Formats: sequence, C-alpha cells, structure tokens
Amino acid sequence: MKKILEVLQYGNGEIRFNTDVDVARNPGQIIEIASMAAFSMATKLWGGNEQSVLAVLRALGMADLALCEHKKEMIREIEYTAQVISDSIKETMHELERNGAKVMTFAPNIMPPKMKS
Repeated sequence: MKKILEVLQYGNGEIRFNTDVDVARNPGQIIEIASMAAFSMATKLWGGNEQSVLAVLRALGMADLALCEHKKEMIREIEYTAQVISDSIKETMHELERNGAKVMTFAPNIMPPKMKS
C-alpha cells in the first residue's frame, strides 16, 4: 500500500502533509494517480463521506492556487490534463460496455441499489 496523501490538522490549527510519492524520481506518476483517483471517484463509493472528501480536496486545490504565482497557467494546465483524463476514462467505460460489462456511476452521497452478489 502506498500513502498518496495524508493531511493532518493539529490542535493549534497547523496542517501537515505526508506522502510516499516521490515526484522528483518519477514525475509521471502524478498523471497515473490522477487517472486512478478519477476512475475510483466515478465508479465506486468511498464509504459514505464522498461529499466531505471532495470538499477537502477542493479546499486543498484552492489553497494551492492562492499561493501560486501563475494561477492562469496552472488552471489551464489542470483543465487540459483533466480533459485528457476524462476522455480516457469515458473511452475505457465505453470499451467495457462494448465488451458486455455493465458500467454504473454514482454521484457523491448516492448509494447503489442493493443487489445480490
């Protein structure tokens, strides 16, 4: 198991971050992590706390942008990369459907219907 991101808030309001990811050694893994995270977000529930997880992820993104010197460039890069990942996931899901798999996605806080295993 790899720790992608651990975010801890201490009693004094200090927030600390930790990860097992080493982007200096392998910068390409960021796209891989983003793709895996997007696929997981689209295809399975995370234990019922999706709404809070998404809100915290967005808060971290806002904090990063607040400190970024070149916000517009960063936003353009994020938009471009997000679209590439989205297109790839949609194509993968369509391919799964073409091969007979049933693909179901759920929005945050939407539980799947109870089904027999």
